[in-house]
Amino acid sequence: MRIKTKLNIGIGLLFIMILLLAIFSTWYVSALKKDAENVLAANYLSVEYARNMIGAADQLSAGHPESVDKLHQNLKLQKQNVTELSEKEITEKLEQKLGYLLENPQDVQTAKEFREELVNLMNVNMAAIVKKNDHAQVLAREAFLLISVLGALSFLIAFVLFVNLPSNIADPIKKLTNSIKEIAKQNYNQRLYFTGDSEFVDLASSFNTMAERLQEYANSKLDRILQEKKRVEALVNSMHDPVIGLNDKMEILFINDEALQLTGLNRDDIKQKSLKELAAGNDLVQRILSKQDPQQEQQEQGAFAENTLSIFADNKESFFEKQVYPIDIVPTGEESLQHVGEVIILKNITTFKELDVAKTNFIATVSHELKTPIASIQMGLELLNHPKTGELSENQKKLMDGIKDDSERLLRITSELLNVSQVETGNIKLFAQWSNPMPVITYALQATQLQAKQKDIELVTELDEDLPKVFIDEEKTAWVLTNFITNAIRYSPEHSQIIVRLKRNLDKLVFSVQDHGKGIDSSYKNRVFDRYFQIPGSLRTGTGLGLSISKDFIENQGGSIYVDSTLGVGSTFSFAIPIHKVGA
Repeated sequence: MRIKTKLNIGIGLLFIMILLLAIFSTWYVSALKKDAENVLAANYLSVEYARNMIGAADQLSAGHPESVDKLHQNLKLQKQNVTELSEKEITEKLEQKLGYLLENPQDVQTAKEFREELVNLMNVNMAAIVKKNDHAQVLAREAFLLISVLGALSFLIAFVLFVNLPSNIADPIKKLTNSIKEIAKQNYNQRLYFTGDSEFVDLASSFNTMAERLQEYANSKLDRILQEKKRVEALVNSMHDPVIGLNDKMEILFINDEALQLTGLNRDDIKQKSLKELAAGNDLVQRILSKQDPQQEQQEQGAFAENTLSIFADNKESFFEKQVYPIDIVPTGEESLQHVGEVIILKNITTFKELDVAKTNFIATVSHELKTPIASIQMGLELLNHPKTGELSENQKKLMDGIKDDSERLLRITSELLNVSQVETGNIKLFAQWSNPMPVITYALQATQLQAKQKDIELVTELDEDLPKVFIDEEKTAWVLTNFITNAIRYSPEHSQIIVRLKRNLDKLVFSVQDHGKGIDSSYKNRVFDRYFQIPGSLRTGTGLGLSISKDFIENQGGSIYVDSTLGVGSTFSFAIPIHKVGA
C-alpha cells in the first residue's frame, strides 16, 4: 500500500471518529440540558407555587385577609404552568375550592380539601421530576458509553498511526540518507532496495539508476582525470621555483624537479618512504616542512606563513623565501570549508639579497663620501659670510641663502641614507629625546608637498590639540611619516585627497596617513612590512624595503606599525608611539 493511501485512510478514520464523537457529545449534552430546563421551568415551579399557596391558606385561616392576593397570584401562575396530564384537573379543582374558601374562610372542611388538592399538585410534579431525572440518568449512561467507545476507537487509531507511521516514513528516509552519503564519498556501488508498493520503492529505483550512471560516468572519466593529473604535474614541474604539495595528512602529493634537486631527494624515495622518514634523514626537508609557531600563524583566510631559508647550493649560499599556501575547499554537498592540504613554494631571493647588500654598501659609501664635500661647501659659505671677506650685494646674499638651504637639505638626505644603511646592516642608532610631535608632521608635509602638487593631490591634516611630548628620534620618525605620505601619493589617483592625522589614543600618539587608492587585498596586508615584498600588480618602483625599514625604526622606539585597508576604497597606514618612555 502506498504511503499516501495509508495516510489518507488513517487520518480519515481518525477524523471521522473525532467528528462522530463531537456530534454525539453535542446531542447528549443538548438532551440533558433540555431535561434539566423542563424540570426547572415546569415541575419545580409548580411545586413552588403549591408551597406558596399552602402558606397563604394558613395565613388566611389565621385571620390575615391580605394573603388572598397571594393565593390568586400563585394560582394564576400555576394555570399558566400546566405541563402534566392530571395537573390541569387538579388546577381547576384548586380554583373551585379557592372560591369556596374565600366565601367561607372559617370553613374547616373546605380548607382541608383545598390543602389536599395542593398536596396532590405537589405529588404529581414531584413524580414528574423523579421520572425526568431517571430519564436524564439513562441519557448520561448512554452518552458515557458511546463517548467512551468512540474515544477508545480514536485513541486506538491514533496509537496505530503513532507507532507505525513514523517508522514507515523515517526508516526508508534514513536508509536513503546513508546511501546518499556513500555516493557523496564516491562509493558508486551503493544500492537501495525496498519491498512493497510504496513511493519509496520508486525512489529506490530512481536512486539505483542514478548510482549506476554515476559509476559509468566515473569510469568513463578516469582516463581524462589521469591525463589532467599529468598535465598539472607537468605545469608544476615547469616552474622555476621549488614546489611541494601536501595533503591534510602531511603526505607529499607532488614535488617538482627543482625541489628534488634542492633537497637532494629522488622520486623513488618519496614513493617508498613516509614524510617522517624523509625529514628524519634530511635536515633541509625538516626545515622546509616544519610548522610555524602557532602564535605567529596567520589568522586570516588566504594568508600564508613565511620564513627565509639559507641554503648552500652550487658552492654558494642561496636564500629562499618559504611561502605556505593552505588549500581549503567546500566539498560538494557541504557548507563549511575543509582543509585538504597545502602548497609550499620556495621563492629564490638570492638576487634580491645580493642587490640589497650592494645597495647597502653603495649607500653607506656614497653617504660617507658626500659628507666631506657638503662640509666644505658649508665652510666656504661661512667664509663668504664673514665680514673680512667683503660686503655682499642683496642678490649675492639671496644666492648664498639658497646654497645654504640646499647644502643643509643635502646633509639631511645624507643622514637619512646612513640611517637606511644602519637598518639594513642591523646597526640602528637612535638619537631619541623628548620632542614635540608637531615638527615631525611639518617636516613630512614640506618634504612631500611638491610631489603632491604634481598630481594635484590635497594634503589635509587632522591634529589633536595640546599633545604631550614623546620620547622619539625625531628624524627617523619623520622619515617614516614621509615614507607613508610618499607611498600614498604614488598610489593615489590625481585630484584626490590624502589625510594626515595625529591623535592621542590613551597612552599613545597615533600618526596615520589615509589615501583613497585601490587598497590592498586582505591576503597581502600582513606582508606589506616584510623585506623585498611588493604587492603583485603594483608599480615596481623600488626593492620593497621602505615599509620594512619604517617598521624597524618604529619598533626600535617601542612603537607599533600597522595598516588598515579595503580593496577598492583605500588604505590607512599608521604607527603608534608610547607617550611614556619605554623602559622608564
